[in-house]
Amino acid sequence: MAPYNVTGQQAALLLRSCVVPDQTPTQLAPWLGTDNAGITRLLDRLEAKGLILRRTSMADRRVIVIEPTAAGRALVPHLAPAFRAVAAQLLDGFGEDERPVLESLLRRLLANVEMREHGDEHD
Repeated sequence: MAPYNVTGQQAALLLRSCVVPDQTPTQLAPWLGTDNAGITRLLDRLEAKGLILRRTSMADRRVIVIEPTAAGRALVPHLAPAFRAVAAQLLDGFGEDERPVLESLLRRLLANVEMREHGDEHD
């Protein structure tokens, strides 16, 4: 993502905000694997780069939603191919039959992490 002057997490947030409009920071934080402080820093940096705006929700004035700017939307077509290239490098050498197994194992791993974060440990 370096050629586009964004981190992987910033790029993911920008992509998500284009695909799923009117996301709130609270909705985006867990999807990006961060907390409230982390999402605030991430949004601050993207806003400083002119790639996103925080605006009041039309449905509820108490809620802030994230909106990509024209510059942010213009960058998005470059980001998805970059993510695909990284994924292809990471999966190099894995057979087509191994990929679903890997995905299943990673989902279980993530579920374990989420359970620990929410205090649902099974020790």
